[in-house]
Amino acid sequence: MSDTLKRIVELVSMGDIRVSDHGYDELAADGLYVRDLLEAIGEAKLVEDYPDFPKGPCVLVLATGRDGKPVHAVWGIPKGESRPAVLVTAYRADPERWTEDFSRRRK
Repeated sequence: MSDTLKRIVELVSMGDIRVSDHGYDELAADGLYVRDLLEAIGEAKLVEDYPDFPKGPCVLVLATGRDGKPVHAVWGIPKGESRPAVLVTAYRADPERWTEDFSRRRK
């Protein structure tokens, strides 16, 4: 687990979160619930880690939605800050764009 993901899990467990406007739009578009992503973060699998992302460190994780289907979520921490955990976006993982285990992008 990356340092960024560890910190995000810690912040989520404390309830120190924010959901971006884009995140709410994407969740609604795919019929996803914030609560499900909050509950899944502790078991989420790290897919990509961006510790030096210009807007602040962030991670792409693979979780499971309430329907048991794979969901990708991008979580971050604002640049220069130590909190909150920000749910940037989340979407149903597209099997056409990802490997069978949804952990690598298809070329």
